[in-house]
Amino acid sequence: MVKNWIKIFIYQIKNNKFFTALNLLGLSLGIAGLIFAILYWNDEHSYNAQNPNKDNSYLVVSDLGPGMIWGASAAPLGPRIAAEIPEVTEHCYMNTWYLNDVIAYNGKKEVATKIIDAQPNFFNFFPAKFIKGNPQTVLTPTSIALSEPLALQLFGTDNPIDKQVKYVDKTLTVKGIYKIESRSSYMPDAVISGIDAKFKNETQWGNYSWGLFVKLNDVTKAETVKQKIENLYYNYNTKVSAEKSNISPEEYIKLYGQTKIILEPIKDLRLKSVVEDMPEGKGNYQFLLIMTVLSVLILTMSVANYVNLATANAIRRAKEVGVRKILGAGTGNIIRQFLFETGVLTLFAILLALVIVEVSLPYYNIFLHKNLQLNNGQFYVQLAAIFILVLVVAGVFPAAYVSKFEAIQVLKGNFGRSKKGIWLRNAMLVIQFAIASFFIMGSYIVYSQVHYLTTKDPGFSAAQIVNIYYRNPYDYHVEGYRKAIAQKYEHIKERLSKVKGVQQVAAGTIDVGSNGGFLSGYTYNSTELSLQNMAIDFNLLEMLKVKIKEGRSLSEKFASDTVSSVLLNETAVKMLGIKKPLDDYIYFDQSTKLKIVGVVKDFHVSGLQEKIRPMAFMHYKSMDWMLQNAHALYIKTNPGETESALADIQQIWLEDIDPDFPFTYNFVDKNFARTYEQYIHQRNLFSLLNILVVTIALFGLFALASYSIQRRMKEIAIRKTLGADTNVLLKELSKQYVVFCIIGFIIAFVPAWLLLDKWLDNFAYRISISYLSFIVGFLALLVLTLAVVLGRAYAATRLNVLAYLKYE
Repeated sequence: MVKNWIKIFIYQIKNNKFFTALNLLGLSLGIAGLIFAILYWNDEHSYNAQNPNKDNSYLVVSDLGPGMIWGASAAPLGPRIAAEIPEVTEHCYMNTWYLNDVIAYNGKKEVATKIIDAQPNFFNFFPAKFIKGNPQTVLTPTSIALSEPLALQLFGTDNPIDKQVKYVDKTLTVKGIYKIESRSSYMPDAVISGIDAKFKNETQWGNYSWGLFVKLNDVTKAETVKQKIENLYYNYNTKVSAEKSNISPEEYIKLYGQTKIILEPIKDLRLKSVVEDMPEGKGNYQFLLIMTVLSVLILTMSVANYVNLATANAIRRAKEVGVRKILGAGTGNIIRQFLFETGVLTLFAILLALVIVEVSLPYYNIFLHKNLQLNNGQFYVQLAAIFILVLVVAGVFPAAYVSKFEAIQVLKGNFGRSKKGIWLRNAMLVIQFAIASFFIMGSYIVYSQVHYLTTKDPGFSAAQIVNIYYRNPYDYHVEGYRKAIAQKYEHIKERLSKVKGVQQVAAGTIDVGSNGGFLSGYTYNSTELSLQNMAIDFNLLEMLKVKIKEGRSLSEKFASDTVSSVLLNETAVKMLGIKKPLDDYIYFDQSTKLKIVGVVKDFHVSGLQEKIRPMAFMHYKSMDWMLQNAHALYIKTNPGETESALADIQQIWLEDIDPDFPFTYNFVDKNFARTYEQYIHQRNLFSLLNILVVTIALFGLFALASYSIQRRMKEIAIRKTLGADTNVLLKELSKQYVVFCIIGFIIAFVPAWLLLDKWLDNFAYRISISYLSFIVGFLALLVLTLAVVLGRAYAATRLNVLAYLKYE
C-alpha cells in the first residue's frame, strides 16, 4: 500500500511541478522563519537556567523614583541584612559590570576583558565547575580564580595553582581554575575579591554603588524581605538624614523621597530585569516576542497557503479519488494516503528549511551578535513538534476534503463541493490578507521611525573626532593617587597635542554612544535631583560643537571654573525649577556650593531612543575624584590627516602611555550610530519578513484564484459565446478578491495600530502614526492583489471556447 502511495505521489509531482514547488517553498520558508525564532528563544532563555540558585537568589534593586532605578545598593546594607533579617541566609556584593585589564605571568601578558570583583562567596550565587581549587575558599584579597581558557593562555600546560600573577599593581596567587558550562548573567574570565577593602570607610547609606545579591531560605518570604530591607533604609538613612536636617522623617520623605526595593530573581536578570547593568547584558524581551510572533504568523500563512494550494489542486485528483473508491478504498484509506503525502512534503520542507537556516545562520548571528548553532537536543525535539504540528494542521483538512468526494458524481464530471469548504478557503485567504496588511503597514512605520532616528540632529557634531579608550588605572591605596592621575592625563594631552594632524585633545566622563557619566545627588532650594556628572576638560564641549544656550562655557580664563563653577543642561534647569539659572547656585551632595555659569543646550549622549537626562558639567579638577572615572579621550584631527595621525598616536600610546593594553579607538559619529543600529537591523528584518509574507500571500492568492477560475471556465466560455466583453469578465472574476483584500485590511487595522504604537513607545523621540501609513499599506496590497488576480483572469479569458463547450 505504501509503495502504491509513493508511486502516486511521484506521479502527482511530475504532473504538478509548479504547485508542488509552491507548496514546498512556502512551507520551507515558514518553517525556516520559525526555526530562527526558536534558536533565538532557546539561547535567550538558557541564561541562568542551569543555576541552582535561580529561584531563591535575588538582586537587590534600588528604586528612588522615576528614571532612578539602579541595580546597586549602599555598602552598609549587607551587614545590616545579615544582622537583622533572618530570612536571608547569605548575601554577596559584586560589581554588576566587567572590569578589563592586563593579567601577567612571567612576562607573558593577557588582556582579560571580563573580570569580576566580588566578595569571597561569589561562586555560591553563580556556580561554576571547578577543575582545580575549592570554590568555598578560592577567593581572598590576595588570590584570583581564572577561567580555563584564560589559564591556558597564561600557563599553557603548566599547573597554575599557587602561581603568582600581576594584576594592576597587585600580586595575586592563583587558587582556582573553573569552567563555565552554561550561559549566565555572569561569565567572567577571572574573579578577584578586593571589594571588601573598598568598604572599609564606606558608611554612606545614600551611595548606591555596589551590586548586592541575597539568598532566601524560603522564596515565599520575598515580599517580607523586601519590606524589611526598605525598613533598614528608613531607619539608617531616612531617619538619620532627617535628624541632621532638623526635620521629621515624613517631611524629609516629601522633600527627597525614600528608597524602595525591587527583588529580582536571578532567573529574570536576562530578559525581565528593570535594570540594564548586567555584565552579560540584558536581552531584548520585546524583540524576542516580536520575532517569535512574526515567525508564527509566517508559518500560519505558509500552512494556510498549503491548504489553499492543496484544495485548489484537489479538483485535478477528484477522478483519482473516485476510481480508488470504486475499487474499494475507504474514506480512512484516502485520508491516510493524503496525510502520507503531506508528511513526505513536510519532511522535505523541513530539510530545505534546515539548509536555508544553515546557509543564513552566519548572517543571522551577525544581526543578533550571537553564536547560534543547530546542535541542541532541545531544538531537535522542537523540530519534531513542528513536523507533527504542520502535518496535522496542513494535512487533515485537505485529506478530509478530498476523501469526501462522491465517486459516482466525480466520475460524471461533477466536482461540486459544499459551501462550507468554500467559506473556509476564503477565510484562509482573508487571514493571509490581514497578516500581509499588518506587515506592509508595519514595515512602513518601522522604516519611518528609523529614518527619523538617523536624520534627527543629536545636538553635537562629531566630524573628524576619535574616541580612544583610556584605561586610566589607579590604586586607591596609594597616597596621592588622584594627583598622579591628573599629572598622567596632562602628560598624555601634551604629547598627543604635538602629533601632526591633531587639532585638539580632551578627556571627559562623557562617553558618546555609550552612557553619560555617573549619577550624583544635587540640591536646589528644596528640590533634590540626581544629575549625570559630566567631568570635562575645558575644550571638550567646543570640540563636540555643543551649543551654549545661556551664559558661557567653562574657560581657562576663570580660575573659579576649576573650583566651583558648573554648567547645567536645559533638562536639569527645567527639572530643578530654576527660573534664572545664571549666577544662581546648586549644591552637590548637600554641601558643596557650585555657581551656575551657563546652560548647555540639550544634546543626546546615549542614543536618540532615550530621553535626555539632566546633566551637570564641571571641570575635572573641581572634584579631583571624577577624573578617575574618565575613560574617554577625544582627539580631533585635520581632514585628510586622520589616518597618519592615528598611526603616530598608536606608536606613542604603545611606547609611552599604555604599552600593556591594546590600543583601541572609535570614530565618535560611528559610535553614536551604533546606539540605533539594533533598530536599523529590526527595520531590515521587518522588511525582509514583509517580502516573505507578501510572497507567501500571493502564492495563496494565486492558488485560490486558480482554483476559483478553474471551476468557472465553462461559465466563462458561455459568457464569451454570448458576447461578454473582456473587461466585464475581468471585473467579475476579480471583484471578490478586492472584497477579501478590504476585509483583511480592516481586520489588521486596529491590531497594527495598537501594536506598532506600543513599539514606538520604546523611543523617547518618536514619530506619530498617521493615516498615510495605512493608506500606503492598503494600496500596496490592493495593487499586488489585482496584479495577480487580473493576470490569472486575463489568461482565463483567452480560453478556447470549444474546448469547454464541445460536449454540451
